[in-house]
Amino acid sequence: MMYAFDGSSIDGSAYTDVVDLTHRVPAWLDSLISAWSTYGLGLFAVLMVVGWWRARRTGSGAALIALVVPLVVVLAFAVNSVLKLMVREDRPCQSLHVSPLEACPAPGDWSFPSNHTAIAAAAAVALFFVSRRIGHTALVAAGAMAASRLWVGAHYPHDVVAGFIVGALVASVTMIPLSRRPEDLAGRLETTPLRPLLRASAAGQDTAAERTSTPA
Repeated sequence: MMYAFDGSSIDGSAYTDVVDLTHRVPAWLDSLISAWSTYGLGLFAVLMVVGWWRARRTGSGAALIALVVPLVVVLAFAVNSVLKLMVREDRPCQSLHVSPLEACPAPGDWSFPSNHTAIAAAAAVALFFVSRRIGHTALVAAGAMAASRLWVGAHYPHDVVAGFIVGALVASVTMIPLSRRPEDLAGRLETTPLRPLLRASAAGQDTAAERTSTPA
């Protein structure tokens, strides 16, 4: 027998209120939010690539920080997955016997904390160390991801809140020390085959400089 935690006593009523609301709004809105919930993490991958592409024109230290962002996201996912196995909270659709927008997962697919939210939050916080503009965009997207996981019925509110905290903490603990002196490690890595990932080619830098200096 698999023993699991029932989180419905924490905020199950808020969860059912959201599920009821999803059945009263236009179908196109449900479809839009469901699509974001399913595929929205792809946006964070795009933002990581954009951040890295810009950072390598700034310097090897900035590029190194950008390259670490995906690793931070993987670490956040791993930490979150361990917490899932420790808490073992049943999905709300299993405990409350409701019919959310997203199909109810099989028993053993634990709910707390939300993986999607942890990944999104980790990416958003880590991207702040690459570019504040990209970080702000990612933070809004992370909030939307957290809300969408609740809307489709995959998680309780406390699941997404905890997932956001986990992702943000993992990213902060990892990125703050690295961001203090990234040039030292980047300088050593520039002597390895990783150099092209850390610095744009001289021709590319010259072209970028010409574009910057050309009058409008």
